[in-house]
Amino acid sequence: MKAASFLLIGLLYSLASASQNLNGVWRGTLTQGPGGCFRVYNIELNIKSNGSKLNGASYHYSDVTNYVKEDFGGTYDPVNKTLSINELKVLTFHVPPDCIPCIKQYNLAYEKQDNKEVLTGDWGGVTMNNYASCPPGKITLSRVAESDFEHIKEIKVDTGIIRLDFYDNAQIDGDIITVLLNNQPLASNQKLTAKPITLEIKVDLNNKEQEITMVAENLGDIPPNTALLLISVGTKRYQLYLTSTEKKNAQVRFIYEHPQKNNQ
Repeated sequence: MKAASFLLIGLLYSLASASQNLNGVWRGTLTQGPGGCFRVYNIELNIKSNGSKLNGASYHYSDVTNYVKEDFGGTYDPVNKTLSINELKVLTFHVPPDCIPCIKQYNLAYEKQDNKEVLTGDWGGVTMNNYASCPPGKITLSRVAESDFEHIKEIKVDTGIIRLDFYDNAQIDGDIITVLLNNQPLASNQKLTAKPITLEIKVDLNNKEQEITMVAENLGDIPPNTALLLISVGTKRYQLYLTSTEKKNAQVRFIYEHPQKNNQ
């Protein structure tokens, strides 16, 4: 009888663990007490689960141009359906000068509400660098199909000058684009052809992050507006396919990382 009981408990535990797949994007809002930069702002957790272990990236943001990106680790308790998540470090951020990123800990509970999957709970944390306490608050998330940052490519570089060559992708169909650098025009109303639109930007210790946005000025003869972007960074080459529409622009973020010194 004891063996049967243990078998039943083990089976129920296995079913609980197997039945809940947390992988994917969870988006919602996060509240913060007085003294925080925003009383309410957006948050995304891009969760990858392996058994009871969790990891992934989090975004805290007012919009996709003002954000903090961090990586996290954590655990999931399938019996109680609870998650414990700790942010580990800030990967990159672009926030107002008076805002300081906060490294957070989350205690969340999973449940279904009218066929909608949600995570709810509370959080606390410390500010980056000086380790002062952040004003804690509440968090509510639901599973979504894709990230608000899905269309933004991030490339880490360790050299100053970056060359960008924009070509029409596949068939030349009259696509016209404007290219912005940190929301300021870098090239306006340029037609994409087999000959590149060539631009250069600089990333260094004083300009650690540069954001390129491709805006569609039309949709060409064959919508949407598409471009092939060849990126030259020192000896490295990258190739990206960008798509812009009337509702969504294509974005690429270049993040400067100081080259590692060889101590050998």
